[in-house]
Amino acid sequence: MESLEARRDWLLRAGFGLGSVALGELIARDRSTALANSYSDDSPQGIPSNGVLNPTHHKPSAKRVIYLFMAGGPSQLETFDYKPLLNEKQGEPLPDSVRAGQRLTGMSGNQATLPLAGSAFKFSQHGQCGAWVSELLPNTAKYVDQMAIVRSMYTEAINHDPAITFLQTGNQISGRPSIGAWMHYGLGSDNENLPCFVVLITKGKVDQPLYSRLWGAGFLPARYQGVQFRSGKEPVLYLTNPPGLDASSRRKMLDRLEQLHRVQAERTADPELTARIAQYEMAYRMQSSVPEVTDLSGESESTLERYGAQVRTPGTFAANCLLARRLAEQGVKFIQLYHQGWDHHGGVPGGMRTQCSETDQPTGALLQDLQDRGMLDDTLVIWGGEFGRTNYSQGKLTADNYGRDHHPRCFSMWMAGGGIKGGTLYGETCPFGYNIVDKPVHVRDFHATLLHTLGIDHERFTAKFQGLDAKLTGVDPAKVIHEILHQG
Repeated sequence: MESLEARRDWLLRAGFGLGSVALGELIARDRSTALANSYSDDSPQGIPSNGVLNPTHHKPSAKRVIYLFMAGGPSQLETFDYKPLLNEKQGEPLPDSVRAGQRLTGMSGNQATLPLAGSAFKFSQHGQCGAWVSELLPNTAKYVDQMAIVRSMYTEAINHDPAITFLQTGNQISGRPSIGAWMHYGLGSDNENLPCFVVLITKGKVDQPLYSRLWGAGFLPARYQGVQFRSGKEPVLYLTNPPGLDASSRRKMLDRLEQLHRVQAERTADPELTARIAQYEMAYRMQSSVPEVTDLSGESESTLERYGAQVRTPGTFAANCLLARRLAEQGVKFIQLYHQGWDHHGGVPGGMRTQCSETDQPTGALLQDLQDRGMLDDTLVIWGGEFGRTNYSQGKLTADNYGRDHHPRCFSMWMAGGGIKGGTLYGETCPFGYNIVDKPVHVRDFHATLLHTLGIDHERFTAKFQGLDAKLTGVDPAKVIHEILHQG
């Protein structure tokens, strides 16, 4: 270790302009070598990467991830968890034996009764696997044989902010690296002209707030955080040159700024200066790469029609799904889509119709598009929210309207492509749709499984934080759900 520190010190203090540029590469290479040596028993099965895990712990089944996050908590009872018993017992109170004393939110905890509410929508079976899917999702339902539908997800968080933070960072408390940041840190980037981790948010949706910390780097270096692409003339803020400044002038400015940073690095030995130089250079390259990848005008009419009419409106979920495919083609490893509006404490029938009409066709189109281009096999696509909804009505239950409160004890997600065993129906809830009765999957298990598809052993993928080896899956037990993976 002393020799490594001596080499770093020499590079930083040598007067040949090598310090800040070489330091980042040296640290990354030394870390990668050390990790590879540490995992020598398993490393022959891994593959090279551009991150700190070089090689990966084992051979990955997915090269990239597209995560469709449905913010607000979509109801599993109106989508993938068919419970006809609720329709049979419509209006009857939730049995105490089913609730079993579980906590409720303050929004429904003081109701005089908790009347059971069956779904207003019909369900039917689809695919060879026979998955029950709501009539609200006809396009998504076409691909159930490519999916693993997990109906037994659960979390401890009962309110939106900690629940979303938990799904996105592995901890209910803010300040931890997001999934995409961990992936960038571990595997590095495959395209030097685009960010490794891109965030797309449906514009114009009003629901639970989203914070940049959900795609932040936490205690990892800032260069690993996600980059938000926006609709409009400037997809990435402050990327374009100010009026009167051309590309050559910007290049000269960056060159002089790098010289100043090198001088500062020689004085302070601050590795963050390396990251800052790298980010400036990335921004310069993105001035040409971002407009090119966000320009959908070259897509065929048949492709645009597949995604639906809204694809022609920048910032819609449809446009973001198509953009996600384009980013994936260009080597972006983690693409996070957020679609708000699923928090239906009242008006479930109308709210679910709206949300599904906005997301169902683009989701199906994305899966088909990836499959047609030979990309679905090594692209992991994820769909889900932060928790589920109650089987009883929040507020007044009428013949054609009802609401549903937050329910962390069971909800549904699905994963497709990227080594997922298609046509898998995993886990089961009770006939009331209130408790898990078979194969529970905790949020940490989901994270462990996601990392496994990328060639990463979640137990051994760590970063130093406050003297500890921090992990995405935390300190509590987590397991890979091998039953939903082709690798078994």
